[in-house]
Amino acid sequence: MAPPGSRRWAYVRVMAGTILGGVLGFYVMHRVETSYKAMMEERLRRYEAQMLKRAKDAQNLQDEAERKDQAQLLPDA
Repeated sequence: MAPPGSRRWAYVRVMAGTILGGVLGFYVMHRVETSYKAMMEERLRRYEAQMLKRAKDAQNLQDEAERKDQAQLLPDA
């Protein structure tokens, strides 16, 4: 059987490793989450800009079609 001092040292190493591993894991997950959040915010900004552009393009097409319809209804005198 191992001497009592080495058993105590083993317990200390296990507890220290558990605590340090938990801290390291928390830090890594925190960094992953913050970088993911920043990436998703940028992606959302690009998506919203694209949707606004599509809406403007659709409105321009609709306005152009209405102008053509009115031009056909009201011939030049």
